[in-house]
Amino acid sequence: MGFVLVISFPLLLLVLILALAFYLLGRAQSRRERAAQYFGPPVPPPGSVSASSPPTQAKPSE
Repeated sequence: MGFVLVISFPLLLLVLILALAFYLLGRAQSRRERAAQYFGPPVPPPGSVSASSPPTQAKPSE
């Protein structure tokens, strides 16, 4: 003799909604990763811009 597994309708509905949500989120993420990447000039490391060119100071008027 077998047994009967009873799954409530709300639980089944929840599982279907979650499956659809994960499918759509995964598809959107895949499309975002597949899109062409646009590269610009490299960004200098923090602090290197101010170190390469010291700030200009006005000479005191005499």
